[in-house]
Amino acid sequence: MLNAITVDVEDYFHTEAMSEAVRSQDWDSMPSHVEASTNQLLEIFSRNGVKATLFFLGWVAEKFPELVRQAVREGHEIGCHSYWHRAVFRLTPEEFLADTKRAKDAIEDAGGVAINGYRAPSFSLIPGTEWAADILQQLGFTYDSSVNPIRHDFYSNQDAPRIPYLLRENLWEFPIATVRFGEQNLPIGGGAYLRILPLKYSTWGISRLNEVEKCAGMFYLHPWEIDAAQPRLPVKLKSKIRQYTGLSGMAGKLEQLLKDFSFGPVRDAFQSQLQAPALVNAAAGVVG
Repeated sequence: MLNAITVDVEDYFHTEAMSEAVRSQDWDSMPSHVEASTNQLLEIFSRNGVKATLFFLGWVAEKFPELVRQAVREGHEIGCHSYWHRAVFRLTPEEFLADTKRAKDAIEDAGGVAINGYRAPSFSLIPGTEWAADILQQLGFTYDSSVNPIRHDFYSNQDAPRIPYLLRENLWEFPIATVRFGEQNLPIGGGAYLRILPLKYSTWGISRLNEVEKCAGMFYLHPWEIDAAQPRLPVKLKSKIRQYTGLSGMAGKLEQLLKDFSFGPVRDAFQSQLQAPALVNAAAGVVG
């Protein structure tokens, strides 16, 4: 079964964990690692014959347009990860529209291709931000992958559906991979859960999702998660644990998963869903 492998292309100082130490107005003065770490990921994908979806931060696309073009040349899918990496639930609809449009324009200008997918920073499409789907639809996106249906202290969304569903007409939601265990959704979609927990946990989760539940999974990581040499910033202990734990082993874990399971871009892993809205519209004129 083909799973989706995705990369949120941002630098180490863009994360929510580092926001207490670095303001967005200071980003230009920070030593950037995003080119080197993204290139390392592209090399890993190439070595394993895997195409991915890269959700670029608009700020990164403007500063490093060649990075976007390189990903396009190598056959990867390109998506949008906002411009300023601000949580959706902290924005007004007007601010979200301006941020997302600026990011989409920057990424498309850099890559020379149209983009169809969006992922919010920190999976911040949570209850109360339903208006964001209208804006994504307005801007021409055909899918979103901003829902991680788990309990979390920043973006808790445990009651959201675990399987793909329509947000609006022709706008799909592809949630991050989880497995159902008792009454809980267990996070197995990568990121910190791959980086910090034993590899066997992720292997068990993917196997269960693919073989038992017969579902494709949505997996993610960030370039900075394979960058053990990133600067250590003065942040609180919880943020240090979230940002710096397991960096040195992440690339090896990723390589092993790419060998053990089948991965590709979102457009391929969820091809049947992305084609479904047009078919439903042709048959019935509406999407329920």
